[in-house]
Amino acid sequence: MFIDAHCHLDFEGLIDRLDEVILNAQKAGLKAIVTSGINPATNRQALEIVSRFPNIVKASFGVYPIGASSRDEKLYDVDAELQFLSQNKDRFAIVGECGLDYKTGKDKELMKDGFSKVLEMAKKLNKTVLIHSRKAELDCIEMCQSHGMKKVIMHCFCGRKHLVKKAYDLGFNFTIPTTVVKLQQFQEMVAEVDINHLLCETDSPFLSPFKDKRNEPAFVVESYKKIAEIKGMDIEEVKNNIWMNFQRLF
Repeated sequence: MFIDAHCHLDFEGLIDRLDEVILNAQKAGLKAIVTSGINPATNRQALEIVSRFPNIVKASFGVYPIGASSRDEKLYDVDAELQFLSQNKDRFAIVGECGLDYKTGKDKELMKDGFSKVLEMAKKLNKTVLIHSRKAELDCIEMCQSHGMKKVIMHCFCGRKHLVKKAYDLGFNFTIPTTVVKLQQFQEMVAEVDINHLLCETDSPFLSPFKDKRNEPAFVVESYKKIAEIKGMDIEEVKNNIWMNFQRLF
């Protein structure tokens, strides 16, 4: 019952060997893989992947911080894309990734406007949101709070401890990436956040736990192992808790 709560199966290195990637995941014991779109093209590709592997893959509807992705050749109509979400709401498990990125995005107000629209639609549709918050952790938390979002997952959250606490106190959840095997920041997050607010992700093909391998969903098992070690729990107990979290949020 392992879960990869966030990855990008449409990226090069995964999409071109997708049958193998899914088989590897099944052999590793994965019950579900959530592949995330980030723009109009990849949202539709996520649905196509689900149609190929409906028993294990779920789709997440993404609007990556506007102007922050090198994969967006041009700005697109966020309102029109949100209409696509509304028309296909039952085909998308959650909304994300969405949020703010002050590292690569230059126009903060443009990003905030797009993010606000996504939050409004997600709330209207009663969808969980998975948040990208690079160098913008506080603003993301405060915008989710101001919009009254209840079902929130902070994806690969790199904020300081007081921001982890702020998000946790609001009832938000956190995905633990496979790099937890080597990064102290995520290890400390695991120690501080109750298991009932944790999920595991690969963000594959990025953030591999192995130096010489491209990340893929099967490797999410490494996050579970590390959580079990840090929490002093049996891995079966970790799997059961995260499975229940997944059921609640997805």
